[in-house]
Amino acid sequence: MTPTDSEVDVLIVGAGPAGLMLATWLSQLQISTRIVDKRSTKIMAGQADGFQCRTLEILDSFGIDRVWKESNHMLEVCFWNPDENGVIRRTARAPDTPKGLSRFTESVLHQGRMERFFLDHLKETGDRIRVERPVVPSLLQVDESEIKNPSAYPVTLKLQHLTDEQATPNQGNNVPNGLFRSNLTADDTDDLIRKSSGKEGTEETIRAKYVVGCDGAHSWTRKQLGFKMEGEHTEIIWGVLDVVPITDFPDIRVRCLIHSASAGSLMVIPREKRVVRLYIQLKEVGFGGGAVDRSKVTPEQILKAAQKIIAPYKLEYEQCDWFTAYQIAQRVSDGFEKFDRIFLAGDAVHTHSPKAGQGQNVSIQDAYNLGWKIGMVARGQASPEILKTYTTERQQIAKDLIAFDQKFSKLFSGRPAKDVSDETGISLEEFRNVFHQGAVFAAGLSVDYGPNILVVKEDEGKEGTVRCRPDLADKLKIGMRLPSHKILNQSDALAIELQRLLPSDGRFRLVVFAGDISKPEIYSRYEKLGDYLASKDSLISSYTPQNSPRDSVIEVLTVHSAKRTDIELQSLPEAFRPLDKSKGWDYWKVYADDESYHEGHGKVYENFGIDRDEGCIVVVRPDGYVAATVSVDDTQSLETYFGRFMIRL
Repeated sequence: MTPTDSEVDVLIVGAGPAGLMLATWLSQLQISTRIVDKRSTKIMAGQADGFQCRTLEILDSFGIDRVWKESNHMLEVCFWNPDENGVIRRTARAPDTPKGLSRFTESVLHQGRMERFFLDHLKETGDRIRVERPVVPSLLQVDESEIKNPSAYPVTLKLQHLTDEQATPNQGNNVPNGLFRSNLTADDTDDLIRKSSGKEGTEETIRAKYVVGCDGAHSWTRKQLGFKMEGEHTEIIWGVLDVVPITDFPDIRVRCLIHSASAGSLMVIPREKRVVRLYIQLKEVGFGGGAVDRSKVTPEQILKAAQKIIAPYKLEYEQCDWFTAYQIAQRVSDGFEKFDRIFLAGDAVHTHSPKAGQGQNVSIQDAYNLGWKIGMVARGQASPEILKTYTTERQQIAKDLIAFDQKFSKLFSGRPAKDVSDETGISLEEFRNVFHQGAVFAAGLSVDYGPNILVVKEDEGKEGTVRCRPDLADKLKIGMRLPSHKILNQSDALAIELQRLLPSDGRFRLVVFAGDISKPEIYSRYEKLGDYLASKDSLISSYTPQNSPRDSVIEVLTVHSAKRTDIELQSLPEAFRPLDKSKGWDYWKVYADDESYHEGHGKVYENFGIDRDEGCIVVVRPDGYVAATVSVDDTQSLETYFGRFMIRL
């Protein structure tokens, strides 16, 4: 069948972690979307494998919990260093994820399984979006006269539909490997375009409102926009093996960071189904700045390097699932978007070493930041002005990532210092300190978005601006994701994580920490807020389409500090427990910060630094990040905040 020309709201180039996350968001928001990938099949083995805390929280917010269920949970990290005789010894143990950061811990599972879960989830939401393979873009044009028109399709692309044979890379080895995706290998996109160009039935023209390049470190989309990667490209080569190890090394099933005296460094990552991933410094394949011969990078060569590092322990394998090699490159694109119509995400805008477990995590989080913004603009709910926050928020994260990776990789790749007078060697104490200090960053929980149209961090002072009151929740950081603590459902005493009330469905939330509403004066304030929210002039009415549920754009949740048994749900204002004539009363919007019968006390007021009488309202973005904190009676600031970017209906 000959592909026909068409229009689409969003075209995504690349079906890796970033592209699939973006497609998942847009499917959830019912945005017309297509996603194309130049490879004939999805990844079956290898590639990225680490899932950090924030990524697992994000996946859970979409109801994708299979990664957590199938993955190997890494709970401990061990440091191995040479003793005075040059023999490696275990020198320290530590928790892999510091206690209390998240309800999840770092986990590992190969990328192909995660992509399968995304694809299954897309099918569950109606199969509106399918990954089209193998398809490669060959031309990108922008009609600049139409970029300010919200209903226009100003971006035109030509797509080449390939055969499976054309799109299948030459593995060059009997063992599945990722060398064709590695930065040791030149990009093959132009080759693929040439192979299919001019053949009848292979070319399609598509017009899009938005295009997002999630097409990896060799990004074709980035090149069309004229952006360049800036930063360092070292000569250090690392090999990667996914094997079922046969070894007498005692810590093969925990994460290990191993420095040898002179043979280089090695990282052990225990994975699912008996598999262990080994990151091995290859000291014998760097060619003084010249190109690396891919044919010399073999599983046998990588194993040989690992054996030298881990000696005197033995290391062999019978089963090797996958291998690759890469050069450490730490670079950031000098542009993340153009015209607020074409965006880049994931490896297309930042590359770094994989040893800190950030690759697919930061890529997923890029797309998670962007997806709901494009969705709200495409649906006519928000001004295109919010799209500018993608670059301001995520470009800084990319720079922070590169700075962290440069420090971590240098310390991990360097030769250990022989003693305190060895100034050219790496201080192993410093390495361990950097690892521990970077734990929150590595977990994805240090993301702190600066002030912008969506984030208000302080009282703006002037009349008609947002009177943000961070002091009302002085342990809660505006611009960071809302942490999770257990609270009790008012109707049935069920303990639930606060984050479970924030599914990724495109809605803003007003989390009303109402205080002790068993006290008449505090209840009166809460009742007054309910009257406002129920009124025809409220922000809820202003932004909710007719014939839609009142909580379909902005949802109101209550967490009060009274004893749960002192409150009757039926006595609370209807705005906080709305009635649906077909579904009945909503029993899942009012919660108590109280002791559970079985799961203890979450102490959310205490953990957020909220006075149990004064309370506050926390505005939470659709991506779970705190946007502002205002007093319970300050409805004017709420009006002002949403009025800056939302479109009244």
